[in-house]
Order: sequence, then structure tokens, then C-alpha cells
Amino acid sequence: MLPLILDKTFSNQDYTKTGLEKAEYDGCIFIDCNFEASYLSTIQFLECEFINCNLTNTKLKETTFKDATFTDCKLVGMPFYECNAFLLSVSFFNCNLDLAVFINLKLVGTKFKDCSLQQADFIEADLSKSLFDNCNLKNTVFENAILESVDFTTAYDFSFNPSSNKMKGAKFSKHNIQGLLYEHEIIIE
Repeated sequence: MLPLILDKTFSNQDYTKTGLEKAEYDGCIFIDCNFEASYLSTIQFLECEFINCNLTNTKLKETTFKDATFTDCKLVGMPFYECNAFLLSVSFFNCNLDLAVFINLKLVGTKFKDCSLQQADFIEADLSKSLFDNCNLKNTVFENAILESVDFTTAYDFSFNPSSNKMKGAKFSKHNIQGLLYEHEIIIE
């Protein structure tokens, strides 16, 4: 059984050499911490906040994120698909999620606000009722994904085939709708 660490704030820590103690972190806040390429495998984060942290290429085998919030974080190449999918719930604000992988995850109601998700992968992910507010989705892959009632009205630079996804009730603006037509080689002027 993992030790329980409650309501603790961790600031300016570098976990690239020492590693974060394997534990269940509940209500903890991580500020200006560097986790780059470290192992967070089997660690549990419940209702935790990550602020201005670097989690690039972090190892996440069976890591638990329940009600975790990431603000101003660098999460490049994060293999979220390796996480414990049970109770997975995350929100992202002003984060760099380029090359992040969310394959086959249930991410219903997830908020992505002011994020870069270039070349991120959402193959077979369930993003129902999620929000991509002012997000860069250049070369992001949505394939066999559930995008029902997803709000893409302020998202930009996306290009994916609507017939390869479930999209009932998805929202777009007239300014970004061309991202759904590239597949069909239709020219809009």
C-alpha cells in the first residue's frame, strides 16, 4: 500500500535525478517542479494541481490522475494512454501538449483551454462533451474518436475527417469549419 500525502505543496523541486516518492498524493500542489523523463509509474494523484511544471516525456505506467489540473505546464510527448484509465479525469489550461498520446481513453468533459496540442493523438478516445477553447490542433489525429457534443468553436489549425469519428452535436464556428473539409479536397474562398 502506498503512503498517503495530504494537502502538501511542493515548490521548485527537480525530480529528474531523485524521483518523486511513490505515494498517493491527495490535494497536493506542485509548483515549478521538473519531472522531465522521470518515472511517475503507479503513483496516484487525486485532486492535485500542477502549476508551471515540466512533465515532458514522463513515464506514466499505471499512474492515476483523478481530478488533476495542469496549468502553464509542459507535457510534450506525455503517454497518457499508459495511465490507469479508471477514474481518469484531467483539465489543462495554457499547456503545451504537443505529441501527447491519449489513445483509447475515456476523457468525457475534459477541458483544454489555451493549449497547444500539435500532433497529439486521440485515436479511439471518447472526448464527449469536452472543450477545446483556443487550442492549436495542427496535425492532431482524431480517428474513430467519439467527439459528440465537443466544442471546437475556437479551436484552430485542425484537419480531420468527420466521417471517421462520431460527431453528433459537435460545435464549430464558420471560421474554422474548413478543417473538416481538407480530407475531401474542397476549396473554400
